[in-house]
Amino acid sequence: MAATQITLPAPAKLNLFLHITGRRPDGYHNLQTVFQFLDYGDTLKFHARDDEKFELIDETSHIPKSDNLVWKALTAIQGAYHDRSIRPLPAYTIELIKRLPQGAGLGGGSSNAATVLVGLNNLWGNRLCTAELEAIGRTLGADVPVFIHGQACFAEGIGDIFTDISPPTPFYLVIKPDASISTAALFSHPALQRDCTPVTAKNWQNEKVTNVFEPVVCDLHPEVAKLRRALLEYAPTRLTGSGACLFSEFETRQAAKEAQQHIPNGLCSFIAQGQNRSPLIQTLTQ
Repeated sequence: MAATQITLPAPAKLNLFLHITGRRPDGYHNLQTVFQFLDYGDTLKFHARDDEKFELIDETSHIPKSDNLVWKALTAIQGAYHDRSIRPLPAYTIELIKRLPQGAGLGGGSSNAATVLVGLNNLWGNRLCTAELEAIGRTLGADVPVFIHGQACFAEGIGDIFTDISPPTPFYLVIKPDASISTAALFSHPALQRDCTPVTAKNWQNEKVTNVFEPVVCDLHPEVAKLRRALLEYAPTRLTGSGACLFSEFETRQAAKEAQQHIPNGLCSFIAQGQNRSPLIQTLTQ
């Protein structure tokens, strides 16, 4: 057995804005957004084994193995390697340590899947290129490819056509309201704006960009609207993804800490700095 263990981050992401510019013939929506990573997220540990069995240790998410994106990603990359007659594959126990709240718009599950794909590919000799990993990731979830891509980017299409950019990297206070939000219900909501004027990777920061899900979420979930109003007293605040997390932008960590002290008790929150290069890619290239 190779005496090895590797620990890799599965970072959170933020959507710095999110527009829908129209519907596609396949029923999906054309999106425009900016993805930026955070220096905060989940952790995955890959423990080498002396047999050919793979195991998953997940004591925090309570998601059944068959539905767990970590296990689905493992199965998918195993299939890709086997299709190339590359075997036997060194086996690992994958231990998932969750810190990100679920259903938060932070991409936690997608990031977990991407870390499995990128991490195992690295451990198995990098036989698959980034484009091949992104294609596998696309079968697992719309946000998986950006975590494999690993660079802050302006994204179009269904969120998988990337133009690399380098937006400012402020500190963010991220808060999870006590709300459960259905993304499918939001996409089908009649009040959702689907005709935003397109912006570009060069001019988006000079345009009045928004998150089109924010007004719908605030209307359906008064607790989110109330928290957003409170946070706006301290800093610019926006919904990420389809929610439920809100993020407020600060120039310093100390300013974010001071605002965090005013968050109602019982709500999950954390402070992180924006990262234009994914912590996953940073770790693997060190």
